[in-house]
Amino acid sequence: MSNPKKDSLAQIKADIVTQNICPDLAEAATNLVMGCGNESADIVFIGEAPGKNEDLQGEPFVGTAGKFLNEMLAGVGLKRDDVYITNIVKYRPPNNRDPLPAEKKAFWPFLIRQLRIIRPKIIATLGRHSMEYFLPGRSITVIHGQPKRIKFNHSSEQNSLESVIILPLYHPAAALYNGDLRTTLIEDFQTIPNIIKSLEK
Repeated sequence: MSNPKKDSLAQIKADIVTQNICPDLAEAATNLVMGCGNESADIVFIGEAPGKNEDLQGEPFVGTAGKFLNEMLAGVGLKRDDVYITNIVKYRPPNNRDPLPAEKKAFWPFLIRQLRIIRPKIIATLGRHSMEYFLPGRSITVIHGQPKRIKFNHSSEQNSLESVIILPLYHPAAALYNGDLRTTLIEDFQTIPNIIKSLEK
């Protein structure tokens, strides 16, 4: 049986290749890393860009930070199959450097298309790179763990997301080697079931 959402997401991947987005990144990368998980998920997690393990396996968050993310999901009764995980930039930047503003801008429209197909109720941003697009001018150190409802009208299409909750979280990689940040991220993660419950009322 065909899965229209899966087919639409596959088309985005094809379009990135056809349109030769960020050719320098593409040339150096092993894989185009789109995303994984449930195409109808209520929660989408968005990181910044693939790292070495992600580039090799073609899947986001499969390295050490990914294992930590899996543990935190399990801590709130979720599995990777329950959510959708992706990054803004779909190719690994050389030497795991931060993605450049131009690279994020180039991939942004494709991320928006992903979100329109999945139609999540909650977007959990992992790190400041993905947060700053949804909540520009904010500081993650100030607003981490605080859900914000935003209007999300990037298109006049009927299936655009009218409004969505953004949950800014620290990036798991940043928290791995910082005990205080790790504790904070785990605590912020624990708010997810309450946010889901509040949406069901």
